[in-house]
Amino acid sequence: MTKHEALYKYFGHKEFRLAQETLIDTLLSGRDVLGVMPTGAGKSVCFQVPALIFPNVTIVVSPLISLMKDQVAQLRAGDIPAAFINSSLTTEQYRLVLQRTRDGLYKIIYVAPERLGTEDFLKFAMQTPISLVAVDEAHCVSQWGQDFRPSYLKIAEFINRLPSRPVVGAFTATATHDVKSDIIRLLGLCNPMSTTTGFDRPNLYFGVEKPKNKNKFFHEMIAGYSGSCGVVYCSTRKAADTVCAELRRRGISASRYHAGLEDAERRVNQDDFIRSKISVMVATNAFGMGIDKPDVRFVIHYNMPKNLEGYYQEAGRAGRDGNPSDCVLLFSDADIKTSEHFLQNTGQNNELSEKERRHAQRRDVSRLDKMIRYCEIGGCLRAYILTYFGEKRRGKCGNCSNCLKPGFWSQLFG
Repeated sequence: MTKHEALYKYFGHKEFRLAQETLIDTLLSGRDVLGVMPTGAGKSVCFQVPALIFPNVTIVVSPLISLMKDQVAQLRAGDIPAAFINSSLTTEQYRLVLQRTRDGLYKIIYVAPERLGTEDFLKFAMQTPISLVAVDEAHCVSQWGQDFRPSYLKIAEFINRLPSRPVVGAFTATATHDVKSDIIRLLGLCNPMSTTTGFDRPNLYFGVEKPKNKNKFFHEMIAGYSGSCGVVYCSTRKAADTVCAELRRRGISASRYHAGLEDAERRVNQDDFIRSKISVMVATNAFGMGIDKPDVRFVIHYNMPKNLEGYYQEAGRAGRDGNPSDCVLLFSDADIKTSEHFLQNTGQNNELSEKERRHAQRRDVSRLDKMIRYCEIGGCLRAYILTYFGEKRRGKCGNCSNCLKPGFWSQLFG
């Protein structure tokens, strides 16, 4: 089966998107890759197509149970033999997945990073030929990234213990230059082909608003999105609960998602949102990674996030179908104080040395400063974001709140 045959048979597409074919060809040639592609650009296809062509099993390291389940459900719906291994499985279910994989019944196995170091999984991996290890959300390996997960640091050790080293692919939607360097080093990528397809998504409108009465302004905005689906991000669980309750009181079908809820409630609320049983999800940053809903028309940040990486990833939930969508941040001075409080009271990371912790704290403060700058600048918001991620852009984008202000550009350049 060729790559184009696999693409059409299992995914229904006749042509590859930007950079997909290059990444796929590189993996099939046996060379490691690092793919930085914006949300909605089709990262998963870059390792799923090679997985279908390679002779042996592909292991996909993924950070979230909900993300694994969604990915595997989509693959199975397309008749691709896939399974996942995480803490949601019973012992018997876990053993059955391993046995079926040994028997060649699965081509793709999604695995939580914590599982890689366990004795039983290592034994399985030592005895089972593995063609490819794909690391999804690869920015999680970097202690300077916004979603650092210490368990990702064990991936390279797992790969090095295998009797035959598979080709390795790392994929993420957001990574600065420093984070990309960390990914290559900490995952032990060998002479990887690295590509960044660009962070710009022209269909997204970016706006920063500084209303005198945030609550009043917010509800007027939401009323204007009647009939549309969207996400509202809040900085705290309490704020998410309050905003959700007020939306419901006003007759809007809303639900909530944060780490303070029971797992069962989070799953139900997420499923209701994905299936459009509710129109608005109010959440903390616990909600977002791997959420693949194409028709999200707006993402509103009720509070300012701590960094641009997190903001851009969360805002990127909007408009995955390519249609015009809005990403609006409601900014106030109180948001700065909240973010500074979080930075000062974040628990220490025991995986880092004291020197590394001080360095990480300085990085966090610097990222917060750049986030505040985004909210306060008078220039193009899109250009600011792209420059932050290493892309140079000049001039008027025509689709952000600053560029659309009457007279701004004539004052600046006139």
